[in-house]
Amino acid sequence: MSLATERIERLHELAREATAERREERARRYVRRARRVAERNRIELPRRFVWFTCDRCDSYLRPGKNARVRLQSGHVVVTCDCGEHDRYPYHD
Repeated sequence: MSLATERIERLHELAREATAERREERARRYVRRARRVAERNRIELPRRFVWFTCDRCDSYLRPGKNARVRLQSGHVVVTCDCGEHDRYPYHD
C-alpha cells in the first residue's frame, strides 16, 4: 500500500469522525484534501470513499443525517442535502 493510499484512508476516517461530531466544514476539508492527494498521485479513490462523498459540495454523506438513500429497480439512489444525486447498481 502506497503512502498516498494510506493518507486517503486516514482522511476518510477523519471525515467520518468529523461528520459524526457535526463538524461538516472540517469533514469537507478532509474530503477535498483526499481528492487532491488522489489526483496528484494519479490513483483512484476507494469505492466506499466515492459512495460516501458528494461530488458537488464535498460533504461526507451520512444516510439519515445529510443524505437520503432509496432503492429503485436495480440501483441505489443517494441524494445529498445540496440536491446532488448519485446512482449505484446493485444485484439481488
